[in-house]
Order: sequence, then C-alpha cells, then structure tokens
Amino acid sequence: MEALFGGSFDPVHLGHLVVAETLADVLGVTVRFLPAREQPFKHAAHAASPEQRAEMLALAVAGNPRFRVERVELELPTPSYTVRTLRALAGREPGNRFVLLLGADAAGDLPNWYEVEALPHLADVVAFARPGSELRAHGLIGRVVTVPALDISATAVRERVAQGRSIRYLVSDPVREYIGAHRLYR
Repeated sequence: MEALFGGSFDPVHLGHLVVAETLADVLGVTVRFLPAREQPFKHAAHAASPEQRAEMLALAVAGNPRFRVERVELELPTPSYTVRTLRALAGREPGNRFVLLLGADAAGDLPNWYEVEALPHLADVVAFARPGSELRAHGLIGRVVTVPALDISATAVRERVAQGRSIRYLVSDPVREYIGAHRLYR
C-alpha cells in the first residue's frame, strides 16, 4: 500500500522527511510526496515554481526506497483539489488503494474541502499530529498517528534564506545547494 503526502513543500525540510519516515514505519507503507501546484487554502503565491518544488523533493528523497515524488498535481487544473488528484491516480492506477496523509492543519480544514464526501471512496485517511497538538475529530479520519515534534517550518526556512542566514540542518544538503544555485527565497 502507498501513502500520499501532499503539500506546498516550499521548500521541503527535514520535518517533512521525519514525518514521512515515521508514517512509513508505523503504517508499513511507501510514501509518495505530492507537491501541490496551487493549494486552495493557501492564498499566498508559492515562492518557488511547482517544478522547482518537485525538483527539491526529488533531491530530498533520493536514496530512500520508501519515498518517491508524484508529479500528477502539476498536470491538473488549479487549484489542486485532493479529490481531483485521487481520481487522476485512480484512473492511471486502477485497483490501487491509497492512504491519504493529513497534518493536523489540513485535517482541521476537512469540512471545507472540495467534494470532501468523495474522499472515503478514493482513499483511506490518516491524520498525523505532533505530541500535545490538538487534532479536531472528523468522521473521515480513520486513524491518527503521533509524529515527532520538530519545530521547522518552510516559512522559517524561506525567511532565513531571505535574511542570509544558514539553513544547514533544516533542509537536506542537496536541497540547500539547490536553493543557493537557483537563488530561491532571496
């Protein structure tokens, strides 16, 4: 079984990777990272292009046989609605049942999702939360997994780059080098 971990990943950081590794262990799945082309609940534009975010993800997950990057959302209409993504994957891979991984924030927004009632027909929903964080209950969430708390955010990484500060140990070295080479977030 495969799990889908969607998000902006602008940029992907070690917190994302630790969460994915934890979920792969706990659930016994491989994880496909789904960079969103345009998230419906994030009204600010992404700083890096969808292609750049997918490239950074590919660099970050290289060498981990349980991880891969799924670029299907980059080919779909915007905004990146999860049900469209799941339908596209079902059409491409009939019979493959996915686990949809949702962080506490995304899980909290479930009542507002586009065609949310279709989710159970398309994937099993697993939410994850850091210890002590509150996760609002929702009937579509089949399981909740506690993941390690790492205080890293993509926003903070972008701000550090803009300020000329180090992001070493916040992102993988290949991602840090990519950000520098492409002059992202400056």
